[in-house]
Amino acid sequence: MIKTKREFSNRLLDWFDQHGRKTLPWQVNKIPYRVWISEVMLQQTQVATVIPYYEKFMASFPDVKSLASAELDEVLHHWSGLGYYSRAKNLHKAAKMIMDEFGGEFPDTQASIETLPGIGRSTAGAILSMGFKKRAAILDGNVKRVVARLYALDGWVGKADVLKQFWAIAEKHTPADRVDDFSQAIMDLGATLCTRSRPACSECPFVRDCSAYKTETIAKYPAKKPKKVMPVKQTHWLVLSCENQFFVKQRSMEGIWPGLFSFLNFDDAEGLKNFCDEYQLDAEKLSGHSVFRHTFSHYHLDISVQLLMLAKKPKSLKVLGGQWFDPAQPKSIGFAAPVSKVIQKLQSES
Repeated sequence: MIKTKREFSNRLLDWFDQHGRKTLPWQVNKIPYRVWISEVMLQQTQVATVIPYYEKFMASFPDVKSLASAELDEVLHHWSGLGYYSRAKNLHKAAKMIMDEFGGEFPDTQASIETLPGIGRSTAGAILSMGFKKRAAILDGNVKRVVARLYALDGWVGKADVLKQFWAIAEKHTPADRVDDFSQAIMDLGATLCTRSRPACSECPFVRDCSAYKTETIAKYPAKKPKKVMPVKQTHWLVLSCENQFFVKQRSMEGIWPGLFSFLNFDDAEGLKNFCDEYQLDAEKLSGHSVFRHTFSHYHLDISVQLLMLAKKPKSLKVLGGQWFDPAQPKSIGFAAPVSKVIQKLQSES
């Protein structure tokens, strides 16, 4: 078994020097701001998906000042399709906080970084280690998987006592030198070799020491979250279409898809039809277009789409504060992924 912290880091860094990823967009010009944006985007999202979003985001918001001064709608527009939209909202809020409370300079201590919205212990550690090259441990999903298998740690990491064990090991193995490469290396190890399914154990620098490998229990680790039945909720969307444009309205900053634009939505079909009556829209011309499911982390949302083609734009809708969206001349506004999906589908059918 690995005897010292130095042995662990040396072996990992030797592997990283030969096989690690070194050309990802956020690895070029590694400064705290760039590391921060990448780490937030990579939460719950695969590298391949993140890369084009990251490059577009950085082109529009190259520094904290530009992000803080941008309109939230513009930030959300750049996030459209990436999911977990509270991340974008928190980035924007944190950028303003850095400008107002830290004089535009990214904070450089664990405690101060963790005061920023949307940043927890592991993300703060990544920013410190990779952005500032200061010793700080990380514990993202990839690292948890490596640690769980290496030490055959039982228990779901969402439990406080189990998580404490994981952090103790992460802290123990984090070196003081080359800490930026070390953080990238241990994430790479989990992402490229110690994967969820079909891990490439024979290529792992720790195969001789891995408890899960030696006991042939790799699939057991890390322990899965106890299963629970996901509740199902329903919503009804009214898609108003006129002259190849769609009526959309910005959602509240609370609840799902905060601040993004969406179709008019209702809890039930009766509410949708009552709305049509109130605004003198011909409900008889409604066509049930589709029903599809969108899954969040804690529930399923079944979306029923009702399409209403209009000959002219009703003046009565002005009081709703929405706008007509023209896909042929798109504005920089953010849509939730299911909204974009519906618009694209309707366009392809027209």
